[in-house]
Amino acid sequence: MTKPSPIKSSFLRYLSSLGPGLITGAADDDPSGISTYSVAGAALGYSILWTALFSFPLMASVQLMCARLGMVTGTGLGGVIRTRYPRWVLWIACLLLLVANVFNIAADLGGMGDVMHMVTGIPPFYWTLFFALLIGALLFWTSYKFMAWIFKWLTLVLFAYIITAFLAHPDWSQVLRSTLIPHVQWTRGYMAILVGILGTTISPYLFFWEAAQEVEQEREQGRTTVEQRSGATDEELRVATEDSNTGMFYSNLVMYFIILTTAATLHARGKNDIETAQQAADALRPLAGGGAYWLFTLGLVGVGMLAVPVLAGSCAYAIAEAATWQEASLNDRPRRAPRFYGVIAAAMLLGLAMNFAGLNAVKMLFWSAVLNGVLAPPLVVLVVLLSSDSKVMGERTNSRTARALGWLCAAVMTAAAIALLIT
Repeated sequence: MTKPSPIKSSFLRYLSSLGPGLITGAADDDPSGISTYSVAGAALGYSILWTALFSFPLMASVQLMCARLGMVTGTGLGGVIRTRYPRWVLWIACLLLLVANVFNIAADLGGMGDVMHMVTGIPPFYWTLFFALLIGALLFWTSYKFMAWIFKWLTLVLFAYIITAFLAHPDWSQVLRSTLIPHVQWTRGYMAILVGILGTTISPYLFFWEAAQEVEQEREQGRTTVEQRSGATDEELRVATEDSNTGMFYSNLVMYFIILTTAATLHARGKNDIETAQQAADALRPLAGGGAYWLFTLGLVGVGMLAVPVLAGSCAYAIAEAATWQEASLNDRPRRAPRFYGVIAAAMLLGLAMNFAGLNAVKMLFWSAVLNGVLAPPLVVLVVLLSSDSKVMGERTNSRTARALGWLCAAVMTAAAIALLIT
């Protein structure tokens, strides 16, 4: 029997090491993200492409800080905040997360209902209710790991944007120029899109989720106590860095090509204002023709099925860590962790209730991203402070580069939010 080549063996080891970071990156391109990037490309064309290149090191550094926090301390982000800061800081952080997540759940469920209405004609009300019940049932009676195993393959549909971008024959010189040279317009519309892009890329729920999933991974390895989980080897941190950077790169690659595709198709044809799912799906027509709506639907529903449990789950992890509940994991069954699953159910029900207010699904998806962009900066500050604190991290504190990127991320998101308010 022939041995696999060293390159193939290394690649297989690399693939097998991917875990929380890759899932986090896939969940980052949720329906809110797809809608926001589509709105950005249609409204501003290629001029907003630079944000994909600019945001990657910022989001990668913050997510890696969250992963390191979970690995080194053996607890989630809420638990670390509880042990280091006063309770009021902890509960304000949880409140910011809950507000952002419930609105995001509402937007994602509404978006999924809207695209299914587009291809079936059945009113969105029924589809939104169906997806809420389906996700709840799968979470309560199977596991998130099982759901992720199934639905992460649907996220591969998002690669259709990469193919379409080439089929649409964009002006590549303009694409390159817009990618490398930032162009900022001091208008309310531009600032809203900028805040939305930053908010859907660097989202509060991903901070809590990444740290919690690193803890869950260690629990699966038999490290059931905080003492057993505390600390991390150089190899473990190296693997976590590869995993997190891969997930964030995948997320930003999809973001870049959604903006590029919608700029080359919708914006180029004068369709600058996306109001419906059909208009957003039209960007895929050069590839799929009449099947564009189905392709768009499969991609959006796939990432929605991944993201909504992450949104609800991150709420539950944060509250459980803040309240020091012992049984609090998606790997536990509801009968063992009733309060944990109660938070998930409450977040889902609140999001579902918001959908029945009759809001435009595409606009709600976009404005949920803007809300994330406004609420994220205080949490980014907390993450940077905690991961730079030797009392929390020991000798595993942030490097100077990581710390600088973290502070730059907080400053840029704060400045963009203030600019939006001013304009």
